Amino acid sequence: MQSEIRHNPDFATIRVQFDQPGEQLVTEAGAMVARDTALQVQTSMRGGLGAALKRKLLGGESLFQNTFTATAPGQSMWIAPAPEGAIAELDLAPGQELYLQSGAYLASTPGVVLDTKWQGAKGFFSGEGLFLLRAHGQGRLWFSTYGGIHIVDIGQEYRGYICDTSHMVAFTPGLSYSINTVGGMKSLLLSGEGLVCTFQGQGRLWMQTRNPGALAAFLHPHRRVQSKS
Repeated sequence: MQSEIRHNPDFATIRVQFDQPGEQLVTEAGAMVARDTALQVQTSMRGGLGAALKRKLLGGESLFQNTFTATAPGQSMWIAPAPEGAIAELDLAPGQELYLQSGAYLASTPGVVLDTKWQGAKGFFSGEGLFLLRAHGQGRLWFSTYGGIHIVDIGQEYRGYICDTSHMVAFTPGLSYSINTVGGMKSLLLSGEGLVCTFQGQGRLWMQTRNPGALAAFLHPHRRVQSKS
């Protein structure tokens, strides 16, 4: 299987070309843009009902996923995420894991397994949910961001790093984080920065350059309000 990410970082899409019959690609529901007519598609709850419900209710992913199977060499398809932004690709080796924020998963090869990881109380205070998505197994994984991707190698480039909770997208298991305020209560209430993640350890952090919540707050004063007669 060959893949190419195009139009990064603004409106990223992936072109996948299958090298031989039987190769498969698993995608989130609604990710397909276009495909060869001879590709077979099967919609299912991967891992069974229990695993699918965990991904849906705890990880914020769709209940069903689509599996595309090649029937001949050279067939291709295009996929894209819902938000405007970038796509990252990662080859997971056996024993390797990646933690993803809710909604970041886009596609993978069948050997990649998705489940959820409990964040503890800090997930409640972060505003990003109590659970993270945990990707493990072996194969290729694609995830998306809102805006461009900014990557930081903590423990090499930086001893520690602070990231706004809404800009965190993914990180490797060698990192741990705590939820803090930017400053004191005055900063929390008046700075507009809210809560941040303070990362420590050794690993890689992926961030998105745009914040969906900030966009919603920017648009809110301009919304159309229908007056009551």
